[in-house]
Amino acid sequence: MIENMELPLALLAGFLLGMFFFGGLWWTVQKGITSQNPAFWFFGSLMLRTGLTLAGVYFVSQGHWSRLSVCLFGFVIARFIVVKWLARATSQELTPLRKETRHAS
Repeated sequence: MIENMELPLALLAGFLLGMFFFGGLWWTVQKGITSQNPAFWFFGSLMLRTGLTLAGVYFVSQGHWSRLSVCLFGFVIARFIVVKWLARATSQELTPLRKETRHAS
């Protein structure tokens, strides 16, 4: 029973790691552009996100290539979802409200 759950749990872990990594990247960009010291935000976030993500992937895989590949697949799925979600949210924020104007003709 436990062996049957290894790959779905690895997929879920990869997905969560991807959401953490790419969500953290988005958050860092938002904080970094308004910060007095953006290099601190970008470098610190890079080290933290990369370190935690690599440690998570290493822990999940435990030396098994199948768990590693499924975990990385979940990571990539999370990337596509975060990019689509943020692109949609950003485009809705940037789209001005359009009001119909009637011109005298």
